[in-house]
Amino acid sequence: MRIAVLTDIHGNREAFAAVLADVAGHGVDRVALLGDIVGYGGDPEWCCDRAARLVAEGALCIRGNHDNAAAGAPEAMSALARAAIEWTKDRLDSGQRAFLAGLPLSHEEEQVLFVHASANDPGAWSYVTSDTRAAPSFRATKARLILCGHVHVPLLASCDVGGVVRAQVFRPGLAIPLLPSRRWLAVVGSVGQPRDGVAQAAWALVDTGKGEITFRRTSYDVAGAASRIRAAGLPEMLATRLLTGT
Repeated sequence: MRIAVLTDIHGNREAFAAVLADVAGHGVDRVALLGDIVGYGGDPEWCCDRAARLVAEGALCIRGNHDNAAAGAPEAMSALARAAIEWTKDRLDSGQRAFLAGLPLSHEEEQVLFVHASANDPGAWSYVTSDTRAAPSFRATKARLILCGHVHVPLLASCDVGGVVRAQVFRPGLAIPLLPSRRWLAVVGSVGQPRDGVAQAAWALVDTGKGEITFRRTSYDVAGAASRIRAAGLPEMLATRLLTGT
């Protein structure tokens, strides 16, 4: 099965639409959205409705912490994130909030675990930023592949039969074999708010048949997305972040 994995869309319509157009050219069997459909960006309604339509068509969608907050749950957030969420909550209707609130925190099938943050405690929203921080996720599940978001910087880690976890080097666009002698965790990066210094949307293509993962980048109308944020009256930093990818 070929799975397009998208996460942390964050209300960025331009990035979401561009990635979906890119995905359409790769012959995928399924789309998996790993949460944070909303928050930060200037078009949460469109992104929420597009995600709901994808789910109706068979996609998987996981709940992120920004989705949880936008649906009304209390979440600890920075002042910047809180300002965006309060604005987002006013934009969403009851159906959109219900959609976000009803999303699962994790899902597992065919030895692949999909989660927004960490596998060991999905609702605690822990950040998997290194091989050390990936270790608890490997201990919490026997899944061969863990796919997660939350952190807006891509990461690949492996766990050998002795339980030793190591970060792995990868290059965007290059298929990486997921050796069967190890288990794997991939943080796929952010569609709508990349923070690794590249102002392009990040996503991943997983081929379970071949046992491969490819980290991908897609160009989009960054200036247009930044303009939507400014037009909404949201904090300027949310716009400038898109322009720098940080």
